[in-house]
Amino acid sequence: MPIVQSQSDIRSPLEKLFKIFRFTEADAKTLEGQSIEPHIHDFEELIIGVEGKISHFIDFDDEIVYAPFVSFVTQGKPHLLRPQLNEGKCDLWVIRFRSEFMSETIFKLYGYFHNRANITLPTNRCFGRLTSLCEMMLDEVERPHPNLSIIKQLLTSLLTMVYNEKPENPDQDSTNAHSQTYANFLRILEENFRRPVKISFYAEKLFMSERNLNLICQEVMQQSVGEIIETRKLTEAKNLLINTNKTIAEIGFELGYNEKAYFSKVFKRKTGQTPSAFKEEMKQLIS
Repeated sequence: MPIVQSQSDIRSPLEKLFKIFRFTEADAKTLEGQSIEPHIHDFEELIIGVEGKISHFIDFDDEIVYAPFVSFVTQGKPHLLRPQLNEGKCDLWVIRFRSEFMSETIFKLYGYFHNRANITLPTNRCFGRLTSLCEMMLDEVERPHPNLSIIKQLLTSLLTMVYNEKPENPDQDSTNAHSQTYANFLRILEENFRRPVKISFYAEKLFMSERNLNLICQEVMQQSVGEIIETRKLTEAKNLLINTNKTIAEIGFELGYNEKAYFSKVFKRKTGQTPSAFKEEMKQLIS
């Protein structure tokens, strides 16, 4: 199954939320010589590189990354990734999921990888456990009645291990001022996104102008401050729609939208669904 499989290939009910597959030497050889164009996904993509290498163009930078590594591509970010053989080997785990599947932790994932889409990890016991978790997720997915809660717990454990690993190359732990400012913005956002505060609130907290904060967010994520704040609110809205019995009006009010109609309008504009339609779809997928 090629790693460049298009989003339109994801069809089954489970695969609308979560998908995992292995990319091998045979797949890499099949891909040799094929033309791959930069593209975007409407899902999150995590790649665990066990053997081989990848050529990855993302954030206007082209990088060759050798296994073992972890790469993360957030939905909507243009990139071009080509898996390749290294010493005749290629073994990658590809994990794709919708942000609402991991809504409680997705922004931590965004923050961790915002300035480094590819992270080289040491070959040690921890990396071996990452592959074991991938095998367990695949085993669960292939069962006649896969349990999404089990898959979610396994993926959460995998991400926790990734967070606790330090990059092999200290240069990857960027000290770029803009990168640090963006990380600080995410931290302040996490503490305040439920409040009906304006962009000026975040700019003042960071001791800068709204314009400069916007420029930094555009540079790092190709999104405005307003778009990032709105995405964080709607990610939490999805979490509440899936995991609580709160009404749509209650959820909107909790996230700073004083009118149910306006909250529903913003939700549909960003997701393509009304909150009620989204909740019904998730209920059918998870039940």
